[in-house]
This record gives sequence, C-alpha cells and structure tokens, in this order.
Amino acid sequence: MSNDSGNILLALLTGAAIGAGIGILYAPDKGTQTRDKIKHKARDAKHDISEKVLHAKDELTKTANEKKEAFEQKLEDTLSNMSYKADDIIATLERKLEELKKKNAQLNK
Repeated sequence: MSNDSGNILLALLTGAAIGAGIGILYAPDKGTQTRDKIKHKARDAKHDISEKVLHAKDELTKTANEKKEAFEQKLEDTLSNMSYKADDIIATLERKLEELKKKNAQLNK
C-alpha cells in the first residue's frame, strides 16, 4: 500500500467517524443512550482501523519478502554468470600463457 493510499484510507475513516459522531449527537435519544452509542461506534471504528492496519502490515511484509527473494535470486544469477565469465577469462589467459611459453622455448633453441 502506498503512502497516498494510506492517507486516503485514514481520511475516509476519520470522516466516517466524525460523521457518525455528529449523527449520534443530533439523534433524539437520552444522553446515556447517546454516550453508549458513541462508545460502541468508537469501539467499532477502533476495531476496523486495527484490522485495516494489520492487513496493510501483512501485505507490506508479504511484498517485502517477495521483493527480497527476487533480489536474492537476481544477485545469485549475476554472481553465477560472473563466475562463468571469470572462468572463461582464466582459461583464455592460460592458453595465451602456454602459447607464449612455446614461442619462448622456440626462440631459446
């Protein structure tokens, strides 16, 4: 979830909580009933926010783990490829060295 999505979600939840609170305050109920309704709505909102935060945390963890695994695989592939290239370079240098030794031996005869 991007930062903008989190801000939008927070704004929507805040707006919903404020709207519900104002609606309850203007309802034609007794004060104790209104306070009970406010408590219940606040608990519900807290529960909803907690669930959304937990879900967002789980999604972020899942995404981070997937990205980490993909990065590790690419790194392993790159290192493996570099190892093969290094082996090729070493083999080529060894062949050139043998050729130079042969030429040197012929010149020393």
